[in-house]
Amino acid sequence: MGGSDSSTVDAHVTASRAASAPAATPPFDIAAWRARIPLLQSRIPMNACSQGPQLDVTRAAADEYLDSWNRAGMDWEAWMAETYRAKEEFARLINASPDEIAVSSSVSEATASLASSFDLTGARRRVVVTEAEFPSLGQVWLASRKLGWEVDWVPVRDQIIYPEDYEPVIDERTLLVSATHAYYQNGYKQDLAAVAERAHARGALIYVDAYQSMGTCPIDVKALDVDLLATGNLKYLLGVPGIAFIYVRADLVERLRPVNTGWFGRVDPFSFEVKGLDWAPTAARLDAGTPPVVNAYISRAGMAVINEVGPVNIEAWTTELSRYLIEGGTRRGFKLHGTDDLARKTPSTAFFCPGGDSHRVEESLNERGVVASARGPVIRLAPHFYNTLEDCEAALNALQAVFEEDLHDGGSAAAGVAAGHVEKA
Repeated sequence: MGGSDSSTVDAHVTASRAASAPAATPPFDIAAWRARIPLLQSRIPMNACSQGPQLDVTRAAADEYLDSWNRAGMDWEAWMAETYRAKEEFARLINASPDEIAVSSSVSEATASLASSFDLTGARRRVVVTEAEFPSLGQVWLASRKLGWEVDWVPVRDQIIYPEDYEPVIDERTLLVSATHAYYQNGYKQDLAAVAERAHARGALIYVDAYQSMGTCPIDVKALDVDLLATGNLKYLLGVPGIAFIYVRADLVERLRPVNTGWFGRVDPFSFEVKGLDWAPTAARLDAGTPPVVNAYISRAGMAVINEVGPVNIEAWTTELSRYLIEGGTRRGFKLHGTDDLARKTPSTAFFCPGGDSHRVEESLNERGVVASARGPVIRLAPHFYNTLEDCEAALNALQAVFEEDLHDGGSAAAGVAAGHVEKA
């Protein structure tokens, strides 16, 4: 579909936000934070599970790098220092040491690096992967079979992962359990401590993809007893693509010898020893080539915002937003994908789309000023701490209008209703 006139979109947003919504107060100054997000003047961003909006501080961070580059031509000492500060900010977010943090370009690359790091000559060479992983991770593990990995799966049933389904697949051959914290399609959130306990009871390690949850709730890797964790920054961490962070528990560092490596994984990257291969004594051994510097500037600024607002406060408020979306969607006859247990979900709430054409729904919502995210047969509404109940009401109203348009058009939409994708109230 073509783009809409901005004045028409703005009118949709203003009218939608005027709808009444129950009073609720977040545990922080939401108005002050909203004033720092320019996108909120023209759009209702409900796509934090896919891409967070730009803030004044993230824009300023990008400008800081560009100004440095323009002013100095080259300032690697300052740029490397900023990259390390990004590690520090991430470490603060998960209760780790900066020496337990490595920088990568994506969670896919981080996973490939970890997959290449282990000694697979012993009896343990199996990785247990959930069917709820983002496809990249499953694909990396399948590709890593050429390294000697054996891959087994924990199924998705009823659109969630049942904890007991780990039991038959974790055994004495399992080296690693690769478990997403949250299911990308609907926000279902696993109990990481319970998964870690199951893995450790069988002598296995646990590797967590926290991309869909980091920044929405407290994640303490020590309290959860997580061994390895990775996340990128473009979603709830308010950053950009092209950078990711890896946590490695300190006492595991010496076990890792990644084949996917580079000069920043060395003890002294600036020794320029082409015939030598040593390993940084910290998680930095998982650093590879030149780090994504401008991304590090922006990611640090975004993570600093999350740390300032506080994951506990963010979880409290986004739980209320999720409650509103689920209850409002149910009243409108939408069919939920995933769980309605607020304790077991991220802020992402997924609804089935008529006919399964979620991308058309995403486009139609965007024409109405609501930015949402399509995945498979569902449309995801994923607010963050800066969203209001009025935003949720507006998004639900826009979604109802799109669904009713589909019902009116008939055809594939009617087939969707017959399949139970949309239920009339």
